[in-house]
Amino acid sequence: MYHIFFLGYFQNLAIDATTTVGVEIGQGLRDVDIKNYIKVEKVPGGQLEDSRVLKGVMINKDVVAPGKMRRKIVNPRIILLDCPLEYKKGENQTNAELLKEEDWSLLLKMEEEYIEELCMQILKFKPDLVITEKGLSDLACHYLSKHGVSAIRRLRKTDNNRIAKACGAVIVNRPDELQESDVGTGAGLFEIKKIGDEYFAFIVDCKDPKACTILLRGASKDLLNEVERNLQVCYSHVLRI
Repeated sequence: MYHIFFLGYFQNLAIDATTTVGVEIGQGLRDVDIKNYIKVEKVPGGQLEDSRVLKGVMINKDVVAPGKMRRKIVNPRIILLDCPLEYKKGENQTNAELLKEEDWSLLLKMEEEYIEELCMQILKFKPDLVITEKGLSDLACHYLSKHGVSAIRRLRKTDNNRIAKACGAVIVNRPDELQESDVGTGAGLFEIKKIGDEYFAFIVDCKDPKACTILLRGASKDLLNEVERNLQVCYSHVLRI
């Protein structure tokens, strides 16, 4: 009886997840991209009944500067980047010969101006959260936090794609190409939570998410792995209906 209860429970999770990410393609057909837009996060601890479908994305990340950046934002404006917010490193080994002490100050000033310009191009769109797949320097962190902007760096491409689908943002390759239409405004909440010993970023309560996360809780990793295998079976049954 207990086993039947949980089979039905996780089948309902599968139905909820596939319904969330499904896209109408005409003639009564729906395209459901399970591989790319349904992420399963297994977090040991808690009860199996605590497992749920999040209307958005959960990632194993914290903000760059927890002491300076907000960890909870309601209705955040989100900018997604696929570029570094740090000084460009030369593709080949580069040597600079400094003849005077002032030359070193000049180099530092050039770097500072470059980073400031990148940040100003972003800040003019008044984001609450900036996420990049690449690096983010301490100087960029300073400019963003100074203007009340939270930031996450070195995110996986797959996770960035899911966030874009969830909140309606467009991933941009260069800050100077940003447009208002690229800003994601569909998320209801951004929040950092500590679960066990790790921090997780939640971008959830999205208005019309086309990506979601199934958060699995349970006593052990082995149990969660078994539950995930059962979910795969549930997907097959659900998509046949």
